[in-house]
Amino acid sequence: MPFSLSEEQKQNLVWLIVGILLLALLAALGPMLSPFIAAGIIGYALNPGVDWIASRRIGPVRMPRFVAVAIMISLLILAVLALVLIVVPLVLRQIPQLQAQIPPLLDKLNAIVSPRLHQLGIDVRLDMAGIKALLTQQISTSSDEMWTSVLSSARAGGTALLAWAANLLFVPMVLFYLLQDWHPFIKRVQTMIPRRWAPRINLMATEVDDLLGQYLRGQLLVMLTLAIYYSVALTVAGFDSALPVGVLTGILVFIPYVGFGLGLVLAILAAILQFDGASGLLWVALIYGIGQVLESFILTPKLVGERIGLHPLVVIFALLAFGQLFGFVGVLLALPASAIVSVLAMHVRREYLASNFYNQS
Repeated sequence: MPFSLSEEQKQNLVWLIVGILLLALLAALGPMLSPFIAAGIIGYALNPGVDWIASRRIGPVRMPRFVAVAIMISLLILAVLALVLIVVPLVLRQIPQLQAQIPPLLDKLNAIVSPRLHQLGIDVRLDMAGIKALLTQQISTSSDEMWTSVLSSARAGGTALLAWAANLLFVPMVLFYLLQDWHPFIKRVQTMIPRRWAPRINLMATEVDDLLGQYLRGQLLVMLTLAIYYSVALTVAGFDSALPVGVLTGILVFIPYVGFGLGLVLAILAAILQFDGASGLLWVALIYGIGQVLESFILTPKLVGERIGLHPLVVIFALLAFGQLFGFVGVLLALPASAIVSVLAMHVRREYLASNFYNQS
């Protein structure tokens, strides 16, 4: 008996092939899609604010949506510029001071460590001159050398730099048009879903929306609370750069591990440059230790909630995977994207456990 397909099976096969070809095309265009993906997720975060501004009235007239979109994107750009203006001057000021502090710091370290080693019967003579020269060479702080290095890198990787700059400019443009037509775009996508799958996909979309909404609102509160905590704690400890270091640490908390690590490094550098002895480092250890406990065991569980809770290994894998696929933007988007994948995986697991394939003995 010859093998034949019904009309419905033929249609399913055709659309399956179309879907596979579409996925292959998206995979081939992966590097080009990163600004669209970034704009999509940023747009999801900004859309409630746009809706709120667009609902305001100027006299008898409602605020035009394109004006609300322009306001939200402008606020986003100002926030990014403010973050850059906090980080760059802080780093440029601390690196030259660190270079100047290296020789006396190493002399103090040698004066403390060498007698202790001698008491333990370990007669080791540290080559402090070599260590000083190595560290000083690695932390070269001449502005001329820095700009020379930047210009040399720009010439060597001009194409990559231009591509990165183009993506950076492309994201706000895509974001504007996406936010302008956000609701019609969502309705258009919903009408494209096969009717037999629509209830299930809408249910999954609702769960993802609830999860991401909870994550974004909670994460903003965590960032604000930690920025205030670190700024106040470092000020009480007497740090001159308490405000920029504290605000930066709190803001960058949304990048798992990276934000806390960068803030900790800046605080350690500030302690080395400002304080004599180990008192500054002890303050940093105490403040950041309490901050990590506060974030991990109180703020994140209470404000973000445990629904988005992912195993640390999953978080590390997501950071590496999304960073490899989409660069630095991928690192920023790894955690919320992983939360979406976790919802999909939960539904797939539920269907698998209810399937005949699993239950057949």
